[in-house]
Amino acid sequence: MTTLAHLSDLHLGHAPGVERRLGLVVDAARSADVVLVTGDLTEGGRDDELAVFRACCAPLGDRLVVLPGNHDRCGDDVGSRLMDGARVDVVRRPGCTIVRIDSTAPHNKVFWLSHGRLCERVLAQVEAALSQAPSDELVVVALHHHLVPLPAEGFWEHVSELLFLPNHTELGLGRELLKVVRGRADLVLHGHRHVPRQFVIDAEGARPLRVYNAGSTTGLGAFRTFHFDGPKLMQAPQWTHVVPGPRPGWHVQHVAPLALTLA
Repeated sequence: MTTLAHLSDLHLGHAPGVERRLGLVVDAARSADVVLVTGDLTEGGRDDELAVFRACCAPLGDRLVVLPGNHDRCGDDVGSRLMDGARVDVVRRPGCTIVRIDSTAPHNKVFWLSHGRLCERVLAQVEAALSQAPSDELVVVALHHHLVPLPAEGFWEHVSELLFLPNHTELGLGRELLKVVRGRADLVLHGHRHVPRQFVIDAEGARPLRVYNAGSTTGLGAFRTFHFDGPKLMQAPQWTHVVPGPRPGWHVQHVAPLALTLA
């Protein structure tokens, strides 16, 4: 059996305690075969914040797989270097194939323009990558931004919703991406929104597609671990808690994924 730990939205540099929390998370995740971080490694996209991330995560070695989030595009734009400039690529680790997508864009250099961006060319690249994925492995599609509408979180997101600002909205081609992925992958893992959510498409089908938002790992003090044997998930993902008492209003959900219908 192979294990994959999903982390996201670490926001190193945001507050003094974040580095300590990440250290606890890394210690707890060291038993995983793959540790995937779906963006916002840093708060301000600065080189010194990325250096802290690399130092904290050094014990994970090549088990670590990362991709950029909107915060990583600010400051020194460390996010532009996390996938060597590619918008889509494939990373293979024991027992799984991970198709990484860079859903960030130049506008993310401005803090309050945090929405992501996809295009038809990216969708075509994802489809091509998935067509080459082995049939005997778990296939994961990983990106930072969310693909379907999610409830506003916090005061400023409610304000932006009232003003019809784009900063907290889902990817414009999010549902189209899900249609491309459907039947070709097993998991879609993302971050960006700090409250964890989960959905399933084709729950009764031959190859259900499960969509998980990690939430903010350092904010929650918790992360999910997926256990799989070949392409088969062996059980519901398990939460590992490293810090008791998440921030008020942030919830670690212990519920089955909600059904999501694609038109």
